[in-house]
Amino acid sequence: MLRDVTISRAIIESYFHDLLSNLELDVAIVGAGPSGMVAAYYLAKGGAKVAIFEKKLSIGGGIWGGAMGFNKIVVQEDAREILDEFGIRYEEFEKGYYVADAIEVASTIASKTVKAGVKIFNMIEVEDLVVKDGKVSGIVINWTPVHMTGLHVDPLTVESKFVVDSTGHGAQVTQYLLKRGLIKNIPGEGPMWADQGEKLTVENTKEVFPGLYVTGMAANAVSGAPRMGPIFGGMFLSGRKAAKEILSKLKV
Repeated sequence: MLRDVTISRAIIESYFHDLLSNLELDVAIVGAGPSGMVAAYYLAKGGAKVAIFEKKLSIGGGIWGGAMGFNKIVVQEDAREILDEFGIRYEEFEKGYYVADAIEVASTIASKTVKAGVKIFNMIEVEDLVVKDGKVSGIVINWTPVHMTGLHVDPLTVESKFVVDSTGHGAQVTQYLLKRGLIKNIPGEGPMWADQGEKLTVENTKEVFPGLYVTGMAANAVSGAPRMGPIFGGMFLSGRKAAKEILSKLKV
């Protein structure tokens, strides 16, 4: 006979085991969109202890809807090897333009990322950063419903050697440094320009404050570069670049 309390205990005990096991990390990634998950995948494959914290119920960021709800995305030649890495199917539309199913992309990247050893905590809002001796050293977390309802509930802290801001257009995590006066300006994204947006997404993926990296749309928002629309190669390449740089610093 099934016991309701046993079901509840199984969920509660296993969840809090995961949470306790991820209070100290090599890398805490904020935002489970394409760049965040790709970064986490390569970090985990490289031996880092990494978890993703996503404020929404669902993960995948803006992949699911493709463009205007047409659930297809485009990836350029430079990033095609990442589709191959994840085993995602695609078709060549014209030379250098590859079309993939948005649902397959989101679900496959999510699955491969979790199976690589990454723990994803959804419905958790990162409400601040831990900064010690001039370096980002962790994140401050609370339940998303607490923020939505405006309740005064104190947060908890996760320590990490690096934090990655993969929160998209708003660069939510880096905004906390601006709020504290630790950085001077976040210009936000410029108007859409796919070619430059894709290029600069990768170029602007970097450590913007000791211990804090930006990826994907957050990288362009912090640098004032153009947005790029429903082409995702730059997102994937951005995540991989951040992972490689962080892994090299962890090894040092």
